[in-house]
Amino acid sequence: MISYVSGIVEYVDTEKVVVDNNGIGIAVFMTNDDLSVIGEGEEIKIHTYFNVKEDAMQLYGFLNKESLELFKLLLTVSKVGPKGALSILSTCPAEMLKMSIVSGDAKTIATANGIGAKTAERVVLELKDKIEIEGVEDFVGDTSVADSTFANDVVDALVELGYSKSEALSTVKRIEKTDDMSEEDLLKKALIELG
Repeated sequence: MISYVSGIVEYVDTEKVVVDNNGIGIAVFMTNDDLSVIGEGEEIKIHTYFNVKEDAMQLYGFLNKESLELFKLLLTVSKVGPKGALSILSTCPAEMLKMSIVSGDAKTIATANGIGAKTAERVVLELKDKIEIEGVEDFVGDTSVADSTFANDVVDALVELGYSKSEALSTVKRIEKTDDMSEEDLLKKALIELG
């Protein structure tokens, strides 16, 4: 098993990077987000998953171990292979995917290329108990706002306005809350941030 690849980036294309490691060009399939921050000629270390099939051997890689672990977790879901898992992580980066799974937001996951509604629902169903995000259920808990129910009401309002539940949750979670903030204030700030 190949745990990681390091070397100099030879070139980057739409779905993979080729890394020169002591004169050997190693192709690694990666997410769009990871590919967008890699430049030719730079030294890089990619955490990898080695997939062996009857007709191919492929490396899938990530710039951080958390994304790799999430990728491996997605592979445990029936009907999700490496390309599907990579597609999901390209559409929903790690934090957004976790939020989508925990909040039951299969619609966001289904926006991934090649992932249908049933597969997205299966991802949520099979991984919901395996994903933990501190404070998702009570995501205002660590702020000074005593009553988090109005924050949940704001999330519900954003969902009614057409935003996905995970998008609404992550936006409301990012907003700095104060004791004198009203539900209306929080909704306005969330709408501005979602812009």
